[in-house]
Amino acid sequence: MRYVVGYQPDDRGADAIALAVAIARAQGTGLEIVYVVPENAPYVAVNPQGKRVSAGEQEVLTARREALKLVPSDIDAEFRVVDSDSFAEGLIETATTQSAALIVIGAASNGLFKRFSVGSVANALLHASPVPVALAPRGYQRKGPLTRLTAFIGERQGAQTARDVALRAAGRRGLPLRLVSLVALDTHERSDSGEAIHQAHLHANSVLSEAATNALDGTATVTVAHGRTIEEAIDSLDWDDGELVIIGSSRLAQRNRLFLGSTALKVLRALPVPMVVVPQEGVHGLDAPGHV
Repeated sequence: MRYVVGYQPDDRGADAIALAVAIARAQGTGLEIVYVVPENAPYVAVNPQGKRVSAGEQEVLTARREALKLVPSDIDAEFRVVDSDSFAEGLIETATTQSAALIVIGAASNGLFKRFSVGSVANALLHASPVPVALAPRGYQRKGPLTRLTAFIGERQGAQTARDVALRAAGRRGLPLRLVSLVALDTHERSDSGEAIHQAHLHANSVLSEAATNALDGTATVTVAHGRTIEEAIDSLDWDDGELVIIGSSRLAQRNRLFLGSTALKVLRALPVPMVVVPQEGVHGLDAPGHV
C-alpha cells in the first residue's frame, strides 16, 4: 500500500509532500504524488520524449519535476496525472484504485502560519473520503520522522477508533503516545466545571490502563486539557515539532466514510501540528506495517 499525496505546484503541495515524507519515513511506504488536471484536457497522459510540447504539457512536466525534487532519495515516489474536474474526487478515486492507506494534503493557503484553514478540497475530503486523511498545516516543511503521537480520547462514538489506531501506530513505530482529553468549560454550568474535569481525568486514566495492556506501558501518558473553549484548551498543550494528532470522524459519518464534526473542526483550526482523521470503520489497512 502507498500514500496518495494531493499535489499542486504551490506551498500547499510542498506542505503535503513534507508531511507524507515524515509519516512514511523508515516505514517502507511509497508515495503516489497525484496531480489533478481537468477531465478531457489534451495533455493528461502526455509523456513526450524530446518532442516539442504545448503549454499544458509543459505545465505537467514542470509540476512533475518540482514535485519529485521535494522527495528525499530514500523515499519511493511516483508522479501520477489524474484527469478529474474535482481535485478531491481525483484523490479519492486514486486512493481507492491503488488501495492507498492515506490521503495527504496541505491546508488552505489563507490560514495562519502553522495553523489550518479548511478549504474546499479539505472540506470535501473530510466529508467523503473512505480512507484516512492527513492534513499538513500551512508552512509545514519538517521531513524528519515522527517523534510523538497524540490521540484525543473523548467518549463519543468515533473516539475509540482513533484511540485504537493511535495505540497500534505508536506500538508499531516505537513512539510515545499522548492521550488527551479536552474539556471546554464554557459548555458546562459553572457549578459543573470541576466535575467535568474530574470525570475527564477518570476517563483518561481508564484509557491509559487499557494502553498498558497494549505493550505501551511507560510510553503512553494522559493529559487533561481544559479552557473556556476547545481552542483555549488546545493552546494550553505543549507540542513537539515532530508530532502527529489522530482524531476520529463524527458519529454522523456514513459507513466507511469520513465526516468531521463541529468539535473536530474546532480542534483542526487550533492545532499547530499535522492531524490525521480516521473513519469509524474500514481502517484495517492502518494495521499493516508502513501505515499511520
